[in-house]
Amino acid sequence: MKALFNDGHVDDIPEDEELHVIRHSAAHILAQAIKRLYPEADFAYGPATDNGFYYDIDLPEGSKISEDDFPAIEAEMRKIAKANLKFETYELPREEAVAHMQERGEKYKVEHIADLAEDSRITFYKQGEYVDMCVGPHLMYTKALKAFKLTAVSGAYWKNDNKNKMLTRVSGVAFRNKEEMEAYFKLLEEAEKRDHRRIGREMELFMMVEEGPGMPFWLPNGMLVRNSIMDYWHEMQAKFGYDEVQTPIILNRRLWETSGHWDHYKANMYTTSIDDEEYAVKPMNCPGACLIYKSKPRSYRDLPLKLAEAGLDHRHELKGALHGLFRVREFTQDDAHLFITPDQITEQVTDVAQLITAYYAQFGFPYRVELSTRPEDSMGSDEDWALAEEGLRRALESMGVEYTLNEGDGAFYGPKIDFHLQDCLNRTWQCGTIQLDFQLPQNFELEYTASDGSKQRPIMIHRAGFGSFERFIGMLTEQYAGKFPTWLSPCQVKVLPVSEKTRDYANEVAEALREAGVRVKVDERDEKIGYKIREARSQDRVPYMLILGEKEKEARNISVRDRSGETTQHELDEFVAAVSAEIKERRR
Repeated sequence: MKALFNDGHVDDIPEDEELHVIRHSAAHILAQAIKRLYPEADFAYGPATDNGFYYDIDLPEGSKISEDDFPAIEAEMRKIAKANLKFETYELPREEAVAHMQERGEKYKVEHIADLAEDSRITFYKQGEYVDMCVGPHLMYTKALKAFKLTAVSGAYWKNDNKNKMLTRVSGVAFRNKEEMEAYFKLLEEAEKRDHRRIGREMELFMMVEEGPGMPFWLPNGMLVRNSIMDYWHEMQAKFGYDEVQTPIILNRRLWETSGHWDHYKANMYTTSIDDEEYAVKPMNCPGACLIYKSKPRSYRDLPLKLAEAGLDHRHELKGALHGLFRVREFTQDDAHLFITPDQITEQVTDVAQLITAYYAQFGFPYRVELSTRPEDSMGSDEDWALAEEGLRRALESMGVEYTLNEGDGAFYGPKIDFHLQDCLNRTWQCGTIQLDFQLPQNFELEYTASDGSKQRPIMIHRAGFGSFERFIGMLTEQYAGKFPTWLSPCQVKVLPVSEKTRDYANEVAEALREAGVRVKVDERDEKIGYKIREARSQDRVPYMLILGEKEKEARNISVRDRSGETTQHELDEFVAAVSAEIKERRR
């Protein structure tokens, strides 16, 4: 993709970088438009974002911007774009830069300069009468901004500090052309239709209450979905040779001091006092797994030790950041901890990666893989890190998995592999992870007796596939728009008698399905059949509806209506066998 920059050169750059340049330029054009309409406004930060841009503005006393003002601001932005003003850049020494901004009344820019390192380059960009302090780059001319729209106005503290003044944040989106922008808004409409919070209410899957912010209440339908996934998870742990364990939710301070969480994670932990001793509600499961490992002597013959835990964890998230099942304070992590010898790294990482990729194949998610290597601030020897990184590489390459290398982005305690899922709305989710850990085995003084009789330190693998059951169910709800595969659906078959005369037959049919292990409900309400069908399709989102009239009762068969709207006649035994097989095989 070729882009024309403000210094006049044309470059081939990735699409995401080109969009960043467009959106950064849009922020400057937004600020110029607002300055023309509100001459006394002061400007703070105005960066590009993943989909657009924003600018934080200090408006004069008595002035405000609402969404009603967007048409006027957008009109001024279009006027600036049409004028085809050139983005010109220049650089000033620090003192001159301060004077330059003071002269223009830009107090926030002056304060920002004071926060920069002494040797920082202070660069400015000018289009027409508007000047902004910025590192760039930008487009060559304002006319290159062809597709944008303002989307929101909100409050934002200067420097994200609630001790500072509340500013006005005006946000927008920008794209290369109108077609891309229209596609984006269509995707937003689709996202709204698929919002798991709305579908969760309609299908009565879960609820959130003020008495427990960020702590989901699972309703009967939601528990059916959750338990179906849990059953699958239990089967996969057994298939891949894991032993399941359960560790306590509350453990004392000494444990968390040993693990390092008390010093480095305490702000995110809930604490309590028991018998005059401090305890913490666990934010993660790994320290408990270390205690299980340490509960008796271990030999190299015991390794790998593979402990799986569906562990209930609690982490303090800011209330404003909570979002349905996606960001919660209480969640169940599909966790596992493997204790291995150094020569088992490749074999065990390969095994874990095969398990995680099997999960994603089951649910139909495409994914990409990242391998993150040793950061500057790390612990462990060079030899340990080299061995671990090579083991992860060999595992991925042996499976033929393509991956991106993130140099220096590993955890301080070891390298890692991350799996990023892509959903139907083109969003990515970091769910699966495989992390090698040298630190916790050292903190807990874990040992095993090697074949030569020496005491050695095991390597620990942290592994998660879904991330958390809560977030994954939220993702699945949006991925399927509530139309879960039959094996996951809370109600798999809904029986709809056309009239009172066929209710007895409807219950007979339902009982046959129930005996086969199918989740079935009978709608015996005195409502018209069309109403029952619409509700079963739009609210319950059932995979199959059985419409039973006098004709079906007389012939002892059933009319089956599926999600496509197609209705076909079947023998009851034939349908029971077919739907049972579909559920047992967990077909997508």
